[in-house]
Amino acid sequence: MPFIKIIKNKAYYSRFQVKFRRRREGKTDYYARKRLIVQDKNKYNSPKYRMVVRFTNRDVITQIAYATILGDVILSSSYSHELPNYGIKHGLTNYAAAYATGLLLARRALKKLKLDETYVGLAEPNGEFFMVEEAEGPRPFFVLLDVGLARTSTGARVFAAMKGAVDGGLEIPHKNKRFVGYNKETGEFDPAVLLKYIYGGHVAEYMRLLSTENPTKYAQQFKQYIAKGIDADGLEDMYKEAHKKIRENPEKVKKERRKEGHFIAKYKSKKKNAKQRKNRVNQILSNLEKKAQ
Repeated sequence: MPFIKIIKNKAYYSRFQVKFRRRREGKTDYYARKRLIVQDKNKYNSPKYRMVVRFTNRDVITQIAYATILGDVILSSSYSHELPNYGIKHGLTNYAAAYATGLLLARRALKKLKLDETYVGLAEPNGEFFMVEEAEGPRPFFVLLDVGLARTSTGARVFAAMKGAVDGGLEIPHKNKRFVGYNKETGEFDPAVLLKYIYGGHVAEYMRLLSTENPTKYAQQFKQYIAKGIDADGLEDMYKEAHKKIRENPEKVKKERRKEGHFIAKYKSKKKNAKQRKNRVNQILSNLEKKAQ
């Protein structure tokens, strides 16, 4: 019988190191994170900013963050559930919504830093490759794209959010190879295709196709659009108007906070005095006597 070396012995477990919690949970790629947050020592505590883009089933999350020893600090953030304030009430996770959320983040962050008038970006998107140019005075706000564990395939929505932020005035190093409209075989980029997706043209095409081929499914799938009077021809105008409103006022709408003890006051009964308690006991006893009879 051949000798089998026991590897997982006492010495093995004394040297074994448990991976970080977020690595065990499959939430953080620390190999990529290290390269995004480590700054040169001669930069003297100057933060390295990241544009964090995350997608959930119902929301697009975009944030500008920088790392500290105590944890990440969020400089600014925007969410696609804020888009109804600007007229986009449905399809809050598609390509066009991701672009609008990135645009909102850029304009909000630059306004906070008082750079919104210096770096306007593209007033109207054209689908072309764009990088903000340095103006007199402060330099453009430089950030790096943090996609997390998302697949960085051509046409992915994370790059739609990045494109919105770039058109909004942020400086993010990138190429057009990951935007929708890039053909890998020919190596050519068609800006018209990207522009169509920015204004929801792909959704409009599907709406027209479904309304002719399967009206029942169209009425079911686009029920909320129909209820609001939104059709395929009105999508482009809706997104154009939303981009205009975002640029006019990107500030976050604060919700009114409920007063402390709101729920306690609603559900907790008022305190009774001795006379009220005696009356309540007498009332219960009289009800029991009536039921017994």
